[in-house]
Amino acid sequence: MEVKQIYHEKQRLQFCLLHALNNLLQEKDSFTRVELDAIADKLVIEDPNRDSWTPLSIIFKPHHNVLTGNYDVNVLITALESRRKRVVWHDHRNGASSVNLSGETLMGIMLNIPVRKFGGLWRGRHWVALRSIGGVWYNLDSDLSSPQPFQREEEVKQFLDNVISQGGELLLVLNDRV
Repeated sequence: MEVKQIYHEKQRLQFCLLHALNNLLQEKDSFTRVELDAIADKLVIEDPNRDSWTPLSIIFKPHHNVLTGNYDVNVLITALESRRKRVVWHDHRNGASSVNLSGETLMGIMLNIPVRKFGGLWRGRHWVALRSIGGVWYNLDSDLSSPQPFQREEEVKQFLDNVISQGGELLLVLNDRV
């Protein structure tokens, strides 16, 4: 049996969305910082609320923080749609039991998890990718030193329920039907 090499980018600055997307798609530079910046800039141009911006909006753009590298969910959705993926926000009221992990169209799961650092002084959110590779689900979190396999689907669902209970969001990434 051939062992497939799992691609895993590690966290650098706050580019967790960039790392999570590349980990999800299992390809180095599937997305680049330049490409995500361009998506964020395009979303700004199309933003119907631009007139209400303040001078700080130049730095803390609505879809991308130029100082830290943080990107928002709109960049995630637009980026994945450009790769013929569909993103569906999971209704957390249903819990993880409603997620069909073995569904034909499910490509992976993107998580947006609340995090606290520096003794709780800094609060933010972190993007994480989960994906089934060779029939095994992996946590591809860029903060981990290596991909972490789940032993069974029930373990994945328990992990997802824990993410939901901590205020995290689940976004199901589906392959478009051709």
